[in-house]
Amino acid sequence: MAESPVLSDAGEPVAQKAKPPVAPKKRAPETTFEEVKYLKYLIDNRIPVRVRMTDNEEVGGTIEYYDASFIRLTRNDGPNLFIFKHDMKYLYEDPSEGAA
Repeated sequence: MAESPVLSDAGEPVAQKAKPPVAPKKRAPETTFEEVKYLKYLIDNRIPVRVRMTDNEEVGGTIEYYDASFIRLTRNDGPNLFIFKHDMKYLYEDPSEGAA
């Protein structure tokens, strides 16, 4: 079934405007650099963190240094650690240490 043309008040066909082309959606950026900002924030403020490893071991301390592949975790109760990022599941701010 064909569309009927739009008519003016006088009954004459009215030309319709063509819709502008829709631009394709932009892809999300490859990197946002939020990891770098967050690690710098943790270092500058000496915020205690807990790191959960891929084998579910958990260690705590403060981050002293970071690189593209690892972080250096300074601990009071043991030796300092260099932890590769690919061995970490996640890290979070340690709420029990922040209350001190």
